[in-house]
Amino acid sequence: MNVNELLSLKGKVILITGGTGLYGRPMFEALAEAGGKVITASRSLESAKQVFPELQNAGLDVHAMQVDQADHDSVLKLKNDIVKQFGGLDVFVNNAVARPMRKYADPLEAFTESMRINATGMFDITREMADVIAQSGGGTIINIASMQGMFGADFSLYEGTEMDSPPDYHFHKGGMITLTKYLARKLAPKKVRVNCISPGGLYGGQPETFIQKYAKKVPAGRMAGPDDIKGVVVFLASDASAYINGENILMDGGMHA
Repeated sequence: MNVNELLSLKGKVILITGGTGLYGRPMFEALAEAGGKVITASRSLESAKQVFPELQNAGLDVHAMQVDQADHDSVLKLKNDIVKQFGGLDVFVNNAVARPMRKYADPLEAFTESMRINATGMFDITREMADVIAQSGGGTIINIASMQGMFGADFSLYEGTEMDSPPDYHFHKGGMITLTKYLARKLAPKKVRVNCISPGGLYGGQPETFIQKYAKKVPAGRMAGPDDIKGVVVFLASDASAYINGENILMDGGMHA
């Protein structure tokens, strides 16, 4: 098969949660640019629609739906709406994340809330969307984890800033990576592949002192930009990665080489 055909997402129905965030927006855009019919879902439907004019003016096939992944009934409604409106699902990009915890010393309730959304809720929506993909004849799930799910935090990066690396994020992103491997085996008989991307830090207006420290630790000499994840997510969503299953791709500019 021609490589352009292998990488094409034409005819694929794709769901991405949190498709308007720092990493969500470029992935949403890339999946549509590759020819997919792409749905973004988040708690705020208005937020999901904010990026629409620009993408639709570019001729991209984009849609928005509402979901609260911490609410099982909301997840089931999204599942049913996708089947009703689009007939099935080929790709699920599991990207949404809540950040109720910002610092190590935050109240325990913040950790509990994070687990409710980012662990239980994340598993719920993943399992339900896997069911739709399997019923549609098979496809792929792409979990968006983080290098912070693989390595301990470098707290020297945060010195001189108000930033911190909260423990809940490391906990649930590490869990997402191992869940990827579990699901790759569990769902293989249903023709559902499951892979993971673990990005490094994406530039998003962080303090200059942090940016400078971070860049010095990366062989690439910079933080990630919005285009850096686009090719990776299209590759994993497409037939070009048909023989890849249960893998976690570290995308950190060589920081942990």
